[in-house]
Amino acid sequence: MKLAHDDIQLRGVEKAAVLFLCMGEERGSEMMKMMSTSEIQAVVHAMSTLGTIPASTVESVIREFSENVSGAAGVQGSIDIAERMLSGFMPDEKISEIMSDLRSPSGSRNVWEDFSTLNEQSIANWLSGEHDQTVAAILTQIKPDVAARVLPLFGDERMAEISVRMIGLKALPRHVLEDLEKIIQSEILTAGMRKSDPDSRQRMAELFNKMDGQVFERLSENLLDRTPQEFAQIKQKMFTFDDLIRLEPAALQRIIRMAEGNVLALALRGAKKDVRDAILAGLTQRMQEMLKTEMRELGTVRARETREAQTKLIDIANELVQQEIIRLPSDEDELLEN
Repeated sequence: MKLAHDDIQLRGVEKAAVLFLCMGEERGSEMMKMMSTSEIQAVVHAMSTLGTIPASTVESVIREFSENVSGAAGVQGSIDIAERMLSGFMPDEKISEIMSDLRSPSGSRNVWEDFSTLNEQSIANWLSGEHDQTVAAILTQIKPDVAARVLPLFGDERMAEISVRMIGLKALPRHVLEDLEKIIQSEILTAGMRKSDPDSRQRMAELFNKMDGQVFERLSENLLDRTPQEFAQIKQKMFTFDDLIRLEPAALQRIIRMAEGNVLALALRGAKKDVRDAILAGLTQRMQEMLKTEMRELGTVRARETREAQTKLIDIANELVQQEIIRLPSDEDELLEN
């Protein structure tokens, strides 16, 4: 169930993107001619991620600019609309430069995405004879949820050793990454088997977020002994499903709006009572009743399904954080009473 809201809170650059969409491609192109490249990039990025914006929000944005618009329709932003708007005044090579960060590369990224679709046991078997440093380098390139399932298959001792190397791993040189991609393509993908994140601690935090709770507890004891300072920094970056209730109400509402299908209902079925109650309390009475009905109609669900749904909500939150739309809570946010 996707919860609908009458209005959406937007950032300044998102409001600008809404106005450009209201102008249409021809007038929007004329306006962009007077903007700097950095300004265009900011608006285009916002436009490509807007999705559908309801009419009430469009009217609110226009009202801020002191214009009266009656009977306004909703607008929808997409990467294709943004690209067509740029084509009205910008050469193809410049458009490609601006859009490069928004489109997935067709080469290296697809190698790692394809590799991530393999069964975790197949990945572990293929990596079992490799040096721990090589394994660490490869696991930092695949999706965190896949790496979280592969790591335990090496056994506790080797899992800890590989994790330590992943924590300390810096961004891989381009030529090393290309060599790994060629090997994976030739030996695995063609045989019938993303840029590296420079912040290895952030990547490990995402990986640990997706790891089975019991496995993480076993690994934590080992990492606390072997690399206590780095592990403490990673734990500070970790964001769990329970942390959702520590978000600002507007941030939580935005995440709920972006949850598709029955993701929210599934996630709450496996949530702790206090977390479930806190999330429900932030909804209108009607939405609470609808969500409770949907949860009952789910019938029997597997624990793995609820964990996967919770992970999807965490992924939404992390994506919004990367776009600087919301901010994750920290210990410094705790309020002090007089």
